[in-house]
Amino acid sequence: MNKIAEVYNNNLLAGLLEKTEQGEYTFTYDHHYLNNPETSAISLTLPKTEQTYQSSVLFPFFYGLLSEGVNRQTQCRLLKIDEKDHFSLLLKTAKTDTIGSITINEITK
Repeated sequence: MNKIAEVYNNNLLAGLLEKTEQGEYTFTYDHHYLNNPETSAISLTLPKTEQTYQSSVLFPFFYGLLSEGVNRQTQCRLLKIDEKDHFSLLLKTAKTDTIGSITINEITK
């Protein structure tokens, strides 16, 4: 099953981040965010465009939102997440506790 999350920049919906069943990652900007001249790209590596970004690994920008070292180990143990499951860790920890303006909200069905 695909996992999908909303990506917010300063509490504005910026786009959707998805991990497919095949393990591929996609990021697509929200139409309203993309067409708003007052919003900026969420990252220099993900400029505002209508194209869907695709990657075989979690985009470095999103990976950079994850904790490191002992903090990551502790989070994974407490949340019962495999340390190599970066996407699940991102979904569970980046909803409120991030450095900067980006937050991630998992979409559950």
